[in-house]
Amino acid sequence: MTEHADFAHLLDRLGRAHLEKRLTRQVAHVADVLGPGLTHLHIENLHWMYWMIRKGLQCTGLYKRGQRNALSPRLLHHPLRIPNLPAAFRGFRILHISDLHSDLNTDIVTAVSERLSGLEYDICVLTGDYRARTFGPVDTALDELVRLRAALHGPVYAVLGNHDFIEMVDPMETAGIRVLLNESILLKRENDLLCLAGVDDPHYYATDDFEKLAAAMRPKIPSILLSHTPEIYSKAESYGFKLMLCGHTHGGQICLPNGRPIVCNVKCPRSMCSGDWQYGSLHGYTSRGTGVSGVDVRFYCPGEIVIHRLEPA
Repeated sequence: MTEHADFAHLLDRLGRAHLEKRLTRQVAHVADVLGPGLTHLHIENLHWMYWMIRKGLQCTGLYKRGQRNALSPRLLHHPLRIPNLPAAFRGFRILHISDLHSDLNTDIVTAVSERLSGLEYDICVLTGDYRARTFGPVDTALDELVRLRAALHGPVYAVLGNHDFIEMVDPMETAGIRVLLNESILLKRENDLLCLAGVDDPHYYATDDFEKLAAAMRPKIPSILLSHTPEIYSKAESYGFKLMLCGHTHGGQICLPNGRPIVCNVKCPRSMCSGDWQYGSLHGYTSRGTGVSGVDVRFYCPGEIVIHRLEPA
């Protein structure tokens, strides 16, 4: 897909270094098991391992149960406290969906759309990984994003994950999903402002650019950061962000009976692999993911759709 695309319109927006780095890795390294990235070992490309897990579950009779679990994301209402939250944004609701990997099982968008029916929220954020593999066609994943967008109301903002190609930006934005690529926008409510920023994928592509973000931000306006992964927690805190919403880990997806993840595939403390966490002045929330990756099952780790409600710290 890359060799047929025209990227001239993205050059000014992203910068040459950003665009070249992403495209080089997309063409040369995206299917590697060992290679660049924060973890170097890319378990998402160990397809023989997922084949073995799937066959093992089928032999034990657990596969269908795991599939049912994967198609039953829970709905969470979660308070998020932000220092110096403007008065008009008290009670502001952010719908958080992450890691759909929808082309692995297109029924996930149907399940999510059903859960969204009748929900009230002010904006929706998507924190990356919209397709199952890290390479190959993106058409099905994009079609499912369009279908999901039809089930959403209000503004929708997104960042890209390590499974996502830069070619997905234009179709997503045409569908009404604003992709933040080291960019920020101002949310306005009455006379108050809140900054929503997003970085491009830090985990594999390493195309997050905090200096570019910082140059466009206003210090007196509280800022929320969207990142695909929690691995940039230290950098986010050092640049003054008070809140970060992320995903990537799936909470482990297949966990032990006590909910402890077997694998998280991140270079950060395990306490940041799911749910609330704190690092210095930065409050973070890592979604357990709405879809599944590798194998379309979940055990002891339900997927989640979260509505974050903003409250003053």
